[in-house]
Amino acid sequence: MFQIDPVRHMRFPENEENIMSQVVENTISDAIIRNFAEKFRTNLTLDVAIVGGGPSALVAAKTLADAGVKVAIFERKLAPGGGTWGGGMLFNEVVVQDDAIYILDEFGIKHRELDNAPGYHTLDSVEMASALIYGAVHAGAKIFNSVSVEDIVFRDEKVGGLVINWTPVERLGMHVDPLTVLSKCVLDGTGHPSEIIRLAVDKAKVQLDTPTGNILGERPMWVDKGEASTVENTKEYYPGLFACGMSANNVMGGYRMGPIFGGMLMSGKKAADLIIEKLKK
Repeated sequence: MFQIDPVRHMRFPENEENIMSQVVENTISDAIIRNFAEKFRTNLTLDVAIVGGGPSALVAAKTLADAGVKVAIFERKLAPGGGTWGGGMLFNEVVVQDDAIYILDEFGIKHRELDNAPGYHTLDSVEMASALIYGAVHAGAKIFNSVSVEDIVFRDEKVGGLVINWTPVERLGMHVDPLTVLSKCVLDGTGHPSEIIRLAVDKAKVQLDTPTGNILGERPMWVDKGEASTVENTKEYYPGLFACGMSANNVMGGYRMGPIFGGMLMSGKKAADLIIEKLKK
């Protein structure tokens, strides 16, 4: 089956086998390129573009997709899930309170009520992250990972999309022009930095729906206050621009709350409901 090359002294398949190997390898490459290109092309225009793939964003994506909304998440890192994976200080357990248990049940995430703190449940953070990702994708949301958002599309005094590039391009400082994604609404799920709303303030000079018209900045940890404010601060801050999770807290000056995730999950639900209502109008 093999011949010896007298020059290179290497073993190689005969021509027929070599051709078959190339066909299989090219078929695999062709399938990946064709299918990704189609997925990408058909999501250049969306109802909702979500930036950041943390827990609130994933809940919002599933809720929107379940309602028939065309939605995609653009996540800078290779793995979506945000700060969920590491639990608290790399102890991969997190806590969710009673009010948000129904969301865990929607995603099929197991949980156990704490014996010493009724109303609070502990759960595996890796199971939570993977279940949230699967739930969003299975509902019909698309996730584009390793994609960074470097700007927003701003037309007619409204946020109307994203300017995107590959994360490695951004991190290497390569001079590569970006592409655009148009959407009816943009949801900032970038967490503590509120990166998309920051772009709107710094570059488009918009006035936000906050007491000062600007980003107020996150306050220090106060768990119960932070849980409540995360949901309360989830809203539309400028026409077409919403914030959820810790991004909303940073914009409105809410408190942080650590590895308790009920407020984050409920924030995603609220953001989706607000966007669905806006799209209906």
